[in-house]
Amino acid sequence: MKIGVISDTHDNLEMIKRAVDLFNSEGVELVIHAGDFVSPFTEKPFRALNAKFVGIFGNNDGDKLLLREKYRGVGELSEEPLVLEMNARKIVVTHKPKIVEALVASRIYDVVIFGHTHKAEVRKEQEAKSEDSGGKRGKEVLVLNPGECCGYLTGRKTVAILDLETLSARIEEI
Repeated sequence: MKIGVISDTHDNLEMIKRAVDLFNSEGVELVIHAGDFVSPFTEKPFRALNAKFVGIFGNNDGDKLLLREKYRGVGELSEEPLVLEMNARKIVVTHKPKIVEALVASRIYDVVIFGHTHKAEVRKEQEAKSEDSGGKRGKEVLVLNPGECCGYLTGRKTVAILDLETLSARIEEI
């Protein structure tokens, strides 16, 4: 299953449209937004999405009631953390980078998605071997930040494509 991951759109309608076009061309089945939509009018380009949509609120999402209302028919927005289970994988989504390492260390989740930093990141964290594990490798956790769709802070306009079958992700410039 392929999932589109986006964050920190910050009202950039043109980049949201490009992201939606990419997600549609990739045939993703779900798009996850890791926060900071900012304005309720950002729902318009997401209406062209050919996939399910879920998202969480970020620190710049002020009018949550109006955001929820406008996104009705597009998908569901919620407070964080958002926990999803699909294809036998557990995913957690947050906008708070300070809790990412604790979520990884918990080894509850296969994928930890976060936003807020505007910096794209894909890495795998492997649990250290322990004597009582018989030398077996511990659970691997994929950590993913799609970067900023808006491009305002870094100059890079990025999203991510997550493949749950291979537990891998790639950053895409839009």
